[in-house]
Amino acid sequence: MTFSLYDAVVPNFRQTIGAAIHILGKAEAWASEQGKSAEEVIGYSLAPDMLPLGYQVKCLPHHSIGGIDGVRAGQFSPDMKPWPTDFAGLKALLQGADEKLAALTAADLEALQDQETAFVFGETRMPFTGANFLLSFSTPNFYFHATTFYDILRSKGVALGKRDFMGRPRLKL
Repeated sequence: MTFSLYDAVVPNFRQTIGAAIHILGKAEAWASEQGKSAEEVIGYSLAPDMLPLGYQVKCLPHHSIGGIDGVRAGQFSPDMKPWPTDFAGLKALLQGADEKLAALTAADLEALQDQETAFVFGETRMPFTGANFLLSFSTPNFYFHATTFYDILRSKGVALGKRDFMGRPRLKL
C-alpha cells in the first residue's frame, strides 16, 4: 500500500474540522444554558498572553486548506484578519474549509510535494518544500490550535471528552 501526502494530510484535517464543528455546537448550547453571549465565549483564552478561542478556530481553516493554498502560491503568512464573533460565522469558516478540502484529489497534493514554499512573517522567511511545509509546519500548527480551542472550552466547563476531540475515525468497513 502506498501512502501519499494526501493520505497524511487531507483526511486528518477533515476529521478534526468535523470534530470542531461538533464542538462548536456543544459550546453554543453550553453558552445558552449558562446565559453567556457568543462574543464572551469566543473571547475566552487560556492565558492573558494567548489569543482567544475565535482565533484558535479561525486557524483551523488557515492551517489546513489555507496551508495547501499557501503551498500552491509558494508563500504562507499568518492571517491577522479578525475572526467571526458568533458561532454561525465560526461554523461557516470550518464548513467552507471542509468543502474545499473535500474537493481535493490525491493528484492535487502530489503535484505540490516539491513546490518551493516559504513561511513569511515580517522579516522571517523560512524555506520549505510543499510536503515539508504541510507535514512539519502547517499540520503541527493545525493541531496546536485545535487542541487549544478544545482546552479553552474544557477549562470553562463545557462537557467535552476525548471522543469529541477525535471526531469520527476512519474505520475499516
